[in-house]
Amino acid sequence: MRWCRRLARLALAAALVVVEAGPTAVAQTSSWQQRISPAPAAKPQAKDGTKVKSRAVEPSQAPKGALGKGGSAHPPKASLGPSTTPTGGGDAEALAPGSDAAYEAFDQGKYLTALAMAAKLAQQGDAVAHTLVARIHAEGLGVPLDAKLAAQWYARGAELGDLEASLALGTLHARGDGVGQDYARAAQLFETAAAKGHPQAVYNLALLFLSGKGKPELPHRGFMLMLYAAEKGVIPAMYDVGTLYATGTGTAANAFEAARWIGLAANEGHPEAEIEFAVILMKDHDVPPEQRDKMRKRAVELLRSAARKGFAVAQNRLAHCYLAGVGIAKAQFEAAKWHLVAKAGGHEDAGLDKLVAGLAPAERQKAAAAAAEWREQALLE
Repeated sequence: MRWCRRLARLALAAALVVVEAGPTAVAQTSSWQQRISPAPAAKPQAKDGTKVKSRAVEPSQAPKGALGKGGSAHPPKASLGPSTTPTGGGDAEALAPGSDAAYEAFDQGKYLTALAMAAKLAQQGDAVAHTLVARIHAEGLGVPLDAKLAAQWYARGAELGDLEASLALGTLHARGDGVGQDYARAAQLFETAAAKGHPQAVYNLALLFLSGKGKPELPHRGFMLMLYAAEKGVIPAMYDVGTLYATGTGTAANAFEAARWIGLAANEGHPEAEIEFAVILMKDHDVPPEQRDKMRKRAVELLRSAARKGFAVAQNRLAHCYLAGVGIAKAQFEAAKWHLVAKAGGHEDAGLDKLVAGLAPAERQKAAAAAAEWREQALLE
């Protein structure tokens, strides 16, 4: 019992530290990480005299010999060793806007122009140009989406030494998207980039060691790699490090570190972390009333953020906050609206069903209309 109370105090201390730090930039995340940033919104093609057609660029337009035998790249393995994390090199450079006309066109949303220019650069053996062509096909930017063709271009970029291509191709193999699902091949590609300090590749490699897919299941190794990625700013890694500390997976259980890392991920906009950290902040901590109020208000902010991202659990918890007036002023109508939003998303709550049923017919109809309007607007965003 004394140990449980100590863990609770440690978690509270970490929560207070993170709350005081406040929110920073918001980031979107996914299971497998690709560093390549989201594509800018497409703009009409400029009348610059460039003649382009809306069609795929065939692999044969790349330099001969870019692929190995059988049409697949085989970049050299890079072993990270049994107990070390990658060092040196730092994060790989992304496509730099303004470094070349092809990348400028891509940054401006002129995808067909960028495709034509990148194809010409690829003919000169430019590794990053291969990655740009691959990305355009992978995301269907101005051309039909073609993961298989994208994989071939990523393979060429990887063979020519572009770390982003290795990361992207490894992700395709891990997902089985455009290529056969092959965790061992994904591991090779992630190791190639991770050995040069690419944080997202290190994160993906950590997932393989933790799951035992493509790599031996080595929780401690997975934890160390995950910690490296988290310290380098990979948002999902921050959350995962927190959960590893919380469960004692690959490391000793540590409530302070669990709360701290989950809080850091929450402040960066990771939705699952937002929900979990909100729960930590909402607990009855032994702190002065003004500090408790501050923590609960922050918890509501986090729940609202996750709710807006479509997480039904957060929507339901937000409804309860409105109903009880915890961290926010009581508002029965808002509680009913968010409950209906969560219910439409698949989250059931019998208690809140009774709340809605007890409303006057006009209020019930108004809440349903507000929930429907919110969901419709969310689909457009």
